[in-house]
Amino acid sequence: MEPKFTHLHLHTEYSLLDGMCALDRGEDHRSPLMERARDLGQAAIAITDHGNLYGAVHFYKAARKHGLKPILGCEIYVTPGDHRKREREEGGKQANHLVLLADGETGFSNLMKLVSKAHLDGFYYKPRIDRPLLAQHREGLIGLSACLKGEVAEALLNGLDDKAQRLAGEYAEILGKDRFYLEVQDHGLKDQAGVNRKLVALARKLKLPLVATNDVHYLEAGHVEPHEMLLCLQT
Repeated sequence: MEPKFTHLHLHTEYSLLDGMCALDRGEDHRSPLMERARDLGQAAIAITDHGNLYGAVHFYKAARKHGLKPILGCEIYVTPGDHRKREREEGGKQANHLVLLADGETGFSNLMKLVSKAHLDGFYYKPRIDRPLLAQHREGLIGLSACLKGEVAEALLNGLDDKAQRLAGEYAEILGKDRFYLEVQDHGLKDQAGVNRKLVALARKLKLPLVATNDVHYLEAGHVEPHEMLLCLQT
């Protein structure tokens, strides 16, 4: 059977003022997102909204309705320091991105705990966790290193290859070497091409798995201008 591509990094309308993938629309509750995934021949799809699980139940029901396997996740914010401290780290930085996917009920339970603690204990501009908190609630979770705002990719982009290797090793130790994936993306950005080459080399060196994703925020190429307007409202 031909393998099917699955979107594992996707932002719905619940990534507020950022994602434009609508879960349903109109009186008949059509789901543009699920219809698009099904039309492309995909069998499963993930939700990884920024810092929240607001859309998890909505997403789950819509996916099942359209015959797709729902994968529940979140693109969380990780601070390099203590998530409970309301202060910036490392030259004014607040946090980096990390994608977490739930593998079964235990994983979703731990993902809910992490997101809740990020909002209740770690909120400083964004809902944040730290690596020690992740280690406490790691069971049943699969991690992806995220976009250029992920810690590993950011270090590689800034020429800090040793730091990137250390960070990738730390996440692999927390989640398991077979449960932390270095994530490559190609959106036509010059910076991504260089970082991707380094990520592939790093994966080989550390014997870590690679995953290819698109950082999905909208469904059609023609949605780029409305999405840009949405980002202007946000910022």
